[in-house]
Amino acid sequence: MPEAQLLAELAAALPEGVREAHPEGEAWALVDRSCLLEACRHLKAAGMNFLADLTAVDYPERTPRFEVVYHLLAIPQGWRLRLKVPVEEASAEVDSVATVWKAAPWAEREVFDLFGIRFAGHPDLKRILLPDEWEDHPLRKDFPLTGKKPAEEASRG
Repeated sequence: MPEAQLLAELAAALPEGVREAHPEGEAWALVDRSCLLEACRHLKAAGMNFLADLTAVDYPERTPRFEVVYHLLAIPQGWRLRLKVPVEEASAEVDSVATVWKAAPWAEREVFDLFGIRFAGHPDLKRILLPDEWEDHPLRKDFPLTGKKPAEEASRG
């Protein structure tokens, strides 16, 4: 399995940064956020030429609370790999991978808008779906099911 070899090479290249690697099934690695850019550059050089998706998951009962998840593909070879990056709620920020994959900025803006996770070095980090005056992040598990109004509407009653 080529993905298993990619994970082994990544773990060897970043022994302090790869916390876990699971080559079985849908291969994935848990990568420390301090090594994210280096891991992404390594994987792109190894053939993972397409960032198919980037999202986040909220686990309010865990520490760290969030994971930013990257779905990578090597299109010619048909390889798939997932990177997971744990993110603390108090310092909800990871490096932008926009310099590695051109598809990243839009997805990073969406994660910022809906989860409140910031992407350091992003070329234009701002809300993409909600109004600028919106004060919360609706995909966090603690967001009320009835929703919230933007600050301006709430003050008008």
